[in-house]
Amino acid sequence: MQKYKIFCNTGIFLIFLYFCRLIVLLSNSKKKIKLRKKYAWIAIITVILLIVIDQIIKFWVKTHLTVGQTIPLIGQWFNLHFVENEGMAFGISFGQQIGKLVLSIVRILLVGGLCWYFVYRLKRDKMDGVVLTIFCLVIAGAFGNIIDSMFYGLLFTESNFLEVAQWSPGHGYAPFFFGKVVDMFYLKLFPIPDKFPLWGGSYFFPAIFNFADSCITIGIVLAIIFNKRIFNDLDDNSEKNVVKEEDVASISNSE
Repeated sequence: MQKYKIFCNTGIFLIFLYFCRLIVLLSNSKKKIKLRKKYAWIAIITVILLIVIDQIIKFWVKTHLTVGQTIPLIGQWFNLHFVENEGMAFGISFGQQIGKLVLSIVRILLVGGLCWYFVYRLKRDKMDGVVLTIFCLVIAGAFGNIIDSMFYGLLFTESNFLEVAQWSPGHGYAPFFFGKVVDMFYLKLFPIPDKFPLWGGSYFFPAIFNFADSCITIGIVLAIIFNKRIFNDLDDNSEKNVVKEEDVASISNSE
């Protein structure tokens, strides 16, 4: 168990280093990287803003609602419904403590990999508004849920069906990395027929989610739609390799 925690802490430190690299990019005053600086600033501010929005919503729900309590927001189809889960998106959980550590590691690796790829594209001037939006959404969403897992167990008392959780740093309900993720958005768009497996008799959309989950989902949908923009550097490399092979072939034929 201790090895997992060390691994997670190392991952968080590496993510911090990548953000430091972004700040280093901002300090370069050459004219040719003005656009890089602009994108880097936009990315940092956007990610921080999305995380702050996510945490404000979760903090309010955690400290004002009991588990299972529902507040209608728009009619009867869009509600706040407070639940907690062990860490996957849309209220899905598995594996108890080991599963939760695995999820935390996966999230940290995901955020670290995305930060690295973002810096990689930024340094090669392969960034545009759409790609920037995708990276910001997914990084902010993943990091927002990581914060829940890392700190909520340390900062809040236990939420239950009778009592609202209290802000109590140092006297929380779980150790570091074992906090529960707060979910609250519940859509009841239309009833699902009873014959439908798993969710029959409930409403669509059956999963309860949070703002961070929404960011990740929107980012993934955009990534699927604009996948050529995200992986265009791979296409460029393959084209360069083809050109090199053709050059070698032409040289050998001329000889």
